[in-house]
Amino acid sequence: MARFGESDDLKGAEFVGVNLRGARFVESDLSGVVMRGIDLQAADIDAPWVTEVGGSLKVNGVEVAGYVEEELNRRFPGRAARRAQDPDGLRAAWAAVERTWAAALDRVAAMPEGTVDVSVDGEWSFAQTLRHLVHATDLWLGRAVLDQPLHPLGLSYGATSAGDEPAYSEVLEARVGRVAMVRDFLATVTPAELDTPRKNPHGPHPETTRSCLRVILEEHWEHYRFATRDLDTIAAGSK
Repeated sequence: MARFGESDDLKGAEFVGVNLRGARFVESDLSGVVMRGIDLQAADIDAPWVTEVGGSLKVNGVEVAGYVEEELNRRFPGRAARRAQDPDGLRAAWAAVERTWAAALDRVAAMPEGTVDVSVDGEWSFAQTLRHLVHATDLWLGRAVLDQPLHPLGLSYGATSAGDEPAYSEVLEARVGRVAMVRDFLATVTPAELDTPRKNPHGPHPETTRSCLRVILEEHWEHYRFATRDLDTIAAGSK
């Protein structure tokens, strides 16, 4: 199978009569791609950013981004609150995240031993997903707002573990601590604090405390979707 990586610049390329059946695109920039007269039967597209405000995806001339957003909010109660603006709204949004992830933790605890370390299609395992959420919380609240160090068990975006995986009990302990950190911060945050400028951990674009918190909410909902999708796959395979 041919494989293209970051060193292969296919920007502006034209594919005519090419057989891409079964091809897989991972962490690739397909923005602005134009496809005409193509066969997309059984295609599976996962593009988290298409449902952002102003996101766009057209299928046969029909703008579908809004439909996707509405359906995701229907499937995941509480998700729509992730763009809350004021302290009360953000507190309610985080409470919904806590309830949702608590149910996911209960679910995986009832599954066969070792489920938390199973990777589906090369994606992060459940335990690794929790480690990434630890990192995301550290990055966007611990570092950007509270000026605290990163937890050593955190897993950054695109990273894979080197060596042995930590015990799941250690991951849960780190996770519980970061959940409490967000909850405690939101308990006393004021509207003025939400407007306070913060340094973007990933670049020059300005952030505020509010936008940092909303990134954390977004991370939790997207990775909940990924995690439960993979748990469904694992459960179906064990039947």
